[in-house]
Amino acid sequence: MFRTFETTLAGRPLVIETGKMAQLANGHCLVRYGDTVVMVNVTASRSPREGVDFFPLSVDYEEKLYSVGKIPGGYIKREGKPSEKAILTSRVIDRPIRPLFPSDLRNDVSVVATVLSVEQDNPPEVAAMIGTSIAISISDVPWNGPIGGVWLGLVDGEYVINPTVEQREKSEMLVTVAGTKQKVVMIEAGANEVEESVMLEGIKFAHKHIIELCDFISGIQAEIGKEKFTYESHDVDHDLYDAIKNMAFEKLQYALDTDDKNVRDERIGEITDEIIPALEEQFPDINEQIGEILYKMQKEIVRAWLVQGRRVDGRGLDEIRPLAAEVDLLPRTHGSGMFTRGQTQVLSVATLAPLSEIQKLDGIDLEETKRYIHHYNFPSYSVGETRPSRGPGRREIGHGALAERSLVPVLPSEDEFPYAIRVVSEVLSSNGSTSQGSVCGSTLALMAAGVPIKAPVAGISCGLITTEDGFTTMVDIQGLEDFYGEMDFKVAGTKKGITSIQVDIKNDGLPYEVIEEALAKTRKARCYIIDEILLKAIPAPREELSAYAPKAETMKIDVDKIREVIGQGGKVIQKIVAETGAKIDIEEDGTIHIFAVDQESGKAAKDAIEAIVKEPEVGEIYNGLVKTIQPFGAFVEILPGKDGLCHISKLANHRVEKVEDVVKEGDWLKVKVMEVDKKTGKISLSHKDAIEEGEE
Repeated sequence: MFRTFETTLAGRPLVIETGKMAQLANGHCLVRYGDTVVMVNVTASRSPREGVDFFPLSVDYEEKLYSVGKIPGGYIKREGKPSEKAILTSRVIDRPIRPLFPSDLRNDVSVVATVLSVEQDNPPEVAAMIGTSIAISISDVPWNGPIGGVWLGLVDGEYVINPTVEQREKSEMLVTVAGTKQKVVMIEAGANEVEESVMLEGIKFAHKHIIELCDFISGIQAEIGKEKFTYESHDVDHDLYDAIKNMAFEKLQYALDTDDKNVRDERIGEITDEIIPALEEQFPDINEQIGEILYKMQKEIVRAWLVQGRRVDGRGLDEIRPLAAEVDLLPRTHGSGMFTRGQTQVLSVATLAPLSEIQKLDGIDLEETKRYIHHYNFPSYSVGETRPSRGPGRREIGHGALAERSLVPVLPSEDEFPYAIRVVSEVLSSNGSTSQGSVCGSTLALMAAGVPIKAPVAGISCGLITTEDGFTTMVDIQGLEDFYGEMDFKVAGTKKGITSIQVDIKNDGLPYEVIEEALAKTRKARCYIIDEILLKAIPAPREELSAYAPKAETMKIDVDKIREVIGQGGKVIQKIVAETGAKIDIEEDGTIHIFAVDQESGKAAKDAIEAIVKEPEVGEIYNGLVKTIQPFGAFVEILPGKDGLCHISKLANHRVEKVEDVVKEGDWLKVKVMEVDKKTGKISLSHKDAIEEGEE
């Protein structure tokens, strides 16, 4: 039955429609937020997926270019693989909903959010998150929601929910916050060095609006929600669990008690090889369950240690692993830096290019180009595994975008530094928080490349263990603490403030006290990394670019002169490029960027352009080329495309009978500009006035 539910969000109408479309889905809704329309469908398999020890959830955010009146670019003219922004939005929706599903659910669950119409002031990403919460809530899929989600901005010192396009341009931060009525379950932030206290109060402000959304969604669920289906629990065999625990618990404690991931993995492998032969006769399905049982035991051990203030590598709760930083590892690249934290090691490489090489985007928002590009690669050898490389997955794309977001606020403007910039972070070794390692490595690479960043940026993560008595946080979590803990709270920023946040949780949410403590601990840690590691490796951005980086020269000409510089069919500009070897980009406002392999080539190109656009002034002296001879004088080219007449009476200090007696076509002639007719542009020249007495 068709139903509609209405409320307002940030002063704009939010309308939910159900019962009209996609009636074979387990849960469906159409979200109308102003003129933005997003359809969300949720389906679940009837039976669990065999052979998996995880919850198989997939979330897809589909951008349809018809939603903004565009036809896709390229030859095929249809939407292909999801854009980077679509993948990032899918991850932002996935992270807050995943922890609220039953941990022992093994049925496939699919969420598909399809963007049908976009009004840029009303973000479809927010509509998709709200729609996902509604569709799952009213479906028969077991879930402990609902959640709500909003965007948070900071405009002129005031917090703004779901800022408009105009407000986003002025905003000091853009934060996606998701939560239940009780707690915050996800934070994704980009900010212009915002202080921790300002960020915390903003999150609290956003959560108030989220609580209202949760009440709205709960009302919809109460009216039309389906009864949740029962599912086959995939908990482990408790008898097998007890048998393994009696046999190997102490050995497992010993295996975990090391700061070397390789040693730990080897020890656990030996324990596994010992357990299976001893118990497989009594428990024939031990091979199917041993992985999950050992996971649960390791989680129990690690959590117990952390609550006691003990970490597997012997560090204190607020102690960072050994750090190291280097620059200039690669001689022919434009800039390189390697950052090491414990067994996490990232090599970042910076490349500078002309602005014409900025990335062009084909999406549903207003961003059409991207000047700074950050790519993150996570090869299998970084975790000691063997598998073929299949290109970046969603995790790699997400980590690259996080590092990119962290560094954008400190980059110089195009006017200050007219380059396209790409940084690639290669994860060489991974044992926790490689995304934040890539932030630190990229700071080193950019400074080594001579990019005049405003301030160095560092990133660090904070973990969490909760008990009935309270909670324990620890800074710089390694892989084991991330895997068995409840939170990966990643914060990057300068000493002044935050540039990015990304929070992943495995519990039902974070109270404000945890967020406040995590922000305080990560600030202290990143300031230490900046002062004691990054700035000691390279105290400031290099003043000169690498010898292998293109040299940039920027100039501005009158818009009316652009046609002259380009020439008919591009002949003029092509000739300059061919003669100088420079690459030249001309913008519509008359700004010209010249890129060359050396300063001499760049100067030659700039001189050639200046000669074209320069207007002759009375009194200036030129060495011009005689183009045409006439009985009454010689036409001399003093600038490219600009001729003037040197009358026969002005060719010498004495009387000249024939022009050819003094000059012929192809000669170079020193001339002085005597007059420029303002109406016709005609130029009168004089050789006689250009030469000194006695000079020929």
